[in-house]
Amino acid sequence: MTRKLQHWFALSEKGVNDLIRAVFWCFVCNLVLMLPVGAVLLAVRHLLSCLESGTSPMDGFWIYTVFALAVLSLLFVLHWFQYASLYIATYRESASRRVSLAETLRRLPLSFFGNRDLSDLTSTMIADCSSLDQLFSHYVPQLFAAIGSTLVIGGCMFVCDWRMALAVLWVVPVAVALTAGSRKIQDAFGTKNILNKRAVTDCIQEGLETIRDIRACHRQERYLDDLEAKLAAMENSSIRSELATGVFVCSAQAFLRLGLATTVLTGGTLLLAGELSFLYFLGFLFAAARLYDPLGMVLQNIAATFHARLQIQRMRSILEQPVQEGTEEFTPKNYDITFDHVSFAYREGGRVLEDVSFTARQGEVTALIGPSGGGKSTACKLAARFWDVTGGKISLGGTDVSAVDPETLLRSYSMVFQDVVLFRDTVMENIRLGRRDATDEEVLAAARAAQCDAFIRKLPQGYQTVIGENGSTLSGGERQRVSIARAILKDAPVVLLDEATASLDVENESAVQAALSRLLQGKTVLVIAHRMRTVAGADHIVVLENGRVAQQGTPEELMGQDGFYRRMRNLQSESAQWRLNA
Repeated sequence: MTRKLQHWFALSEKGVNDLIRAVFWCFVCNLVLMLPVGAVLLAVRHLLSCLESGTSPMDGFWIYTVFALAVLSLLFVLHWFQYASLYIATYRESASRRVSLAETLRRLPLSFFGNRDLSDLTSTMIADCSSLDQLFSHYVPQLFAAIGSTLVIGGCMFVCDWRMALAVLWVVPVAVALTAGSRKIQDAFGTKNILNKRAVTDCIQEGLETIRDIRACHRQERYLDDLEAKLAAMENSSIRSELATGVFVCSAQAFLRLGLATTVLTGGTLLLAGELSFLYFLGFLFAAARLYDPLGMVLQNIAATFHARLQIQRMRSILEQPVQEGTEEFTPKNYDITFDHVSFAYREGGRVLEDVSFTARQGEVTALIGPSGGGKSTACKLAARFWDVTGGKISLGGTDVSAVDPETLLRSYSMVFQDVVLFRDTVMENIRLGRRDATDEEVLAAARAAQCDAFIRKLPQGYQTVIGENGSTLSGGERQRVSIARAILKDAPVVLLDEATASLDVENESAVQAALSRLLQGKTVLVIAHRMRTVAGADHIVVLENGRVAQQGTPEELMGQDGFYRRMRNLQSESAQWRLNA
């Protein structure tokens, strides 16, 4: 049962136990709330007996006062336990749910993120988690508890008088069926509403990321019109979703109140026929009035649970994704990277690499070159197990990288990619990400090696300057040099460079390459570059065209062949002579 609840509601094992505990305390509270009905009936019976005997109604009335105070005290204690099990436990599980999602996302292959919309993932992490917080603090425990307490109270009613019990309870299954029958309609409207909300989020995110291009192309009005149309669609779908739910729930709640009419009619008939006492009639009226309030909430809770199923399914689709796993014991013989007949596709039917074989040896610089879209960056990322290959094998020091835990494997890699990622923190801490236990002196040495020291010292607070989101206060070349400094600081045996010097001017590129050549001695270096002079000093060059190895060899060997490398060297030599004519 615990496993099923975990699957249905995307809960941890502790979350399921807390849910069961919350249901129990809500159930007990619902039953105890019937005690005041019994107290009122006892008080009425006392008053009637006093009237018949002619004694004072105040005689012995203190017993009912004490009983009422005892019930209030009991309710206070029970509601405290109910509060703790509902809210404190729910928000504790909420924190655990977010950590679990983040942990799962951390261990997923990057292919997952390539197939999922970023705003959709953000919505799941924030909006869906918040919706589930409300679901488990306000709806699900009360729903199960109300069902249980209604069955117990209904059973007691049937023991007292089955005719009156039927008069009170016949509306319940009809009202529940009316609400439950609306599930498909609610799902359809709810799904459309989620898609419209995602479209709005995508549009806003796109606008923030491309604001400079929007302004430069004078597309502000068109962008705002598009955003307004998507907001209107989201508003309309939200109204329809709420209306669809409200129509069924309100109709069911209105139908539920018919039970009071049938209770009065049945009770009055039995009372006139002398088959029911006045106290029993009064008791059923009180019980019915008390019972229909939580049942009305049950109907709302059923609808809310149906709506939350969509969020639960979205969350479960992440939590149940297969994560990358492997051994944490990794001691390679060396750090040679070997591609052995490797094939790879981001999605079925669209091959990116096909039967790629080459070796990047330790102590050598291996360059991947070729036309755009040839698979160079993909090969580089496959070497670090950002994805798992769909065919063949990639090994590091003779060990298949797919058998090694990704975090363990990445301890052996330093990476500098064309798309630099920096954090809103000081320059010092952004470089220190390469090795968290590095001293300030080691960070400064890495910055100097990457030609960062001069521009960093010109910043307002030097190395303690907080740079903007993703280093927005730095130029492209400065951001890339900080990324190179981070890689130098890590000092890993394998270095992956994907257009690492693309944003540098000639002078800084030469300086950084000189620093890298000194510091990369003895390491396995895999470099991607489009400028042939960048790879002219490489030990081995692999030419990738259309996902296949077209050529490979030393620069001298490839210059002697009629292929991509020689053609690009000649073209770039010619382009160096180009002049702008007035």
